[in-house]
Amino acid sequence: MSPTSPVRRLRLGLPRRVFSQILLMQVAIAAGVAVLATGLFLAPLGHQLDAEAMRRALAIAQSTAAQPQIAEDLESTPATVDGPVQREAERIRKASRAEYVVVMNMDGTRWSHRDPAQVGRPVSTDPRRALAGHEVMEIDSGTLGRSARGKVPLRDSHGEIIGAVSVGIEYNSVRTRLLHEIPGLLAYAGSALAVGALAAWLISRRVQRQTRDLAFSDISALLAEREAMLHGIREGVVALDRAGRIRLLNDEAQRLLDLGEEVVGESPDEALGEGRTADVLAGRVTGTDLLTVRGQRVLVANRMPTDDGGAVATLRDRTELEQLGRELDSTRGLIDALRAQDHEHANRLHTLLGLLELEMFDDAVEFIGEVVGDHRVTAEQVTEKIQDPLLAALLVGKATVAAERAVALWVSDRTWLPDRLVDPRGLVTVVGNLVDNALDAVGGTPHARVEVELHAEGRTAVLRVRDTGPGIPAERRELVFAEGWSTKQPPPHGQRGIGLPLVRRLAERQGGTVTVSDADGGGAEFTVVLPEALAEAELDPARHASTPSTAWTEADAVSRPEHREVGAAHA
Repeated sequence: MSPTSPVRRLRLGLPRRVFSQILLMQVAIAAGVAVLATGLFLAPLGHQLDAEAMRRALAIAQSTAAQPQIAEDLESTPATVDGPVQREAERIRKASRAEYVVVMNMDGTRWSHRDPAQVGRPVSTDPRRALAGHEVMEIDSGTLGRSARGKVPLRDSHGEIIGAVSVGIEYNSVRTRLLHEIPGLLAYAGSALAVGALAAWLISRRVQRQTRDLAFSDISALLAEREAMLHGIREGVVALDRAGRIRLLNDEAQRLLDLGEEVVGESPDEALGEGRTADVLAGRVTGTDLLTVRGQRVLVANRMPTDDGGAVATLRDRTELEQLGRELDSTRGLIDALRAQDHEHANRLHTLLGLLELEMFDDAVEFIGEVVGDHRVTAEQVTEKIQDPLLAALLVGKATVAAERAVALWVSDRTWLPDRLVDPRGLVTVVGNLVDNALDAVGGTPHARVEVELHAEGRTAVLRVRDTGPGIPAERRELVFAEGWSTKQPPPHGQRGIGLPLVRRLAERQGGTVTVSDADGGGAEFTVVLPEALAEAELDPARHASTPSTAWTEADAVSRPEHREVGAAHA
């Protein structure tokens, strides 16, 4: 190598590829676990074998003490090398392969021993616990060296303690067994290490395919970008796993659905409750740009399945767009009504001009009075019965729209609502949606009529909107409140099927109800009951009690002159 040639330095450390890193880590973990398991196994194995030897010694001692002949011989014969106690103890020792079997009296004098020279001498270890009636297991040193021992009291036929039996098993044999087990244990540890290395290689290969052999730094960067993108976009994202449980919500989804991160791991039904929103997220309702209502928000949802069996749903807030669309519809209706008013105003001016040119001054004055009076009656009828200015203005405007559509809009003579609503804007939304729905239902029908009845019962507000349209079949009366369901063509700015679900949501939020039934004389009747919709008052204004409205017939209109048609002045 020349002095000017570049020198390549060997860099030590983990490889960059995920496959190699995981393989090395898995092998290291497997080796560490094998070594640790071996050490953890060897440590308690000695204690386990010692305990097993002590239990065996205790069992031999118990079986020896259970023989009544030994107790009788202990009391009736002296401690001699050829006595019956010595012979029986040696027989038991040889049969059980124990190190020794010692029978002693209450003074601790041996009646038996493996070494005949020890017979008649005191025992070398403390026998007081056994002589006191306790069973003892221990490892100790005696005349024969270290041994695992078991000591039990020896009782006569009356249950009195007359001595004790001590049995020992050579302790060195326990250590020999322990050392004998080590080669087999190491063989198992080596096998486990080999299996762990193979499993690590297989797992690494799988991870390599799933991560596309990216480095950990690349994966970390991708995750950071993903989190920034999910929580930065102004569109709700809800991810579900293959079991249908929520596994991710971004910030916008939490805001739109009014949920927190604690719902992660729950199903849409558990997190949102039963309803169309949960059905859309769970995939029970299919399609694109599905409309759903959550609280007071109108959402557009799309759901896309993923390769792992889960799905990702996106949510867009179109509440403002829907409101703008409704305002646009109302504005168009008002423009048409103003156009008709302008045309009618021109006709009246021409009529007035003709009367003046013909010098019919009295008739001109009478004609002007009638025109102005009709307009005054239209507004006064509403404001006398509905004292809330927002609702009154709404119905006056709806009367103009109804007149343009050739629909008679009536305010029932039972209507009476004081100016103490808790949520007037919410009731405006309810009344406006129901009246618009009724006007659409009677469109194109002969003698089209819509009646509005709104009265207070204590703090409860009751609203009824009746129409002379085709009505709603009984089997579809719950379906009309489903989000996105409608029998009408969608307007140019969006979709239908939102008004009635929104009415029900607003009513239920106040603890109220919305029902639909057949109206008298045909058509549909929507009834909204809103408990505690009005604030407390010291004294409710007295009102005239009138007869409930009945079927809409020409005779009824004639017989009830006080039940004036609100839109008549604009017809």
